[in-house]
Amino acid sequence: MTTNIFETIGIPVDYVILGIVVIQIIFIILIITALVKLRKMKKNYNTFLSGNDGKSLEEVILKKFDIISLLNESIKDIYAQLKDIDRNMLLTFQKMGLVKYDAFKEVGGRMSFVLVLLSKENNGIIMNCMHSNSEGCYTYVKRVVSGNVKAALSKEEELALKQAMNYKTEQEEE
Repeated sequence: MTTNIFETIGIPVDYVILGIVVIQIIFIILIITALVKLRKMKKNYNTFLSGNDGKSLEEVILKKFDIISLLNESIKDIYAQLKDIDRNMLLTFQKMGLVKYDAFKEVGGRMSFVLVLLSKENNGIIMNCMHSNSEGCYTYVKRVVSGNVKAALSKEEELALKQAMNYKTEQEEE
């Protein structure tokens, strides 16, 4: 009399066989899934290495590195140009003040004006153009250094200088 170990424990042999079959089916499904994924991976790999050998891939990678090197050099050149532009922008006129007035209190109206042009650091010029119906037009220019002028200023020139020094660009207003 041979006794079965499962019968000794109290588990019917039919359940054990059924459990083994279910586990085998699960393993077969997992193997099929793994094979499908492996096939997709091989297809992608072969597409990636589409050439006679791995040299085509190496050439592509080397070309990309060359392009990256060129881009890095271009970026350095652009930064150098931007520094030059920034340095030059300090010298350009960025602020303005304009006051129109009647210089000789004549019937001619407000044909005279003061124009102030300043750099970011308040260096620039004051141009006063005084118009007279009878005597013509006179233009005077005064130099501005760091917002200061050595010559005496008229009230119109002071007002225009103040306007220019308080001038806000669109970028500064944001």
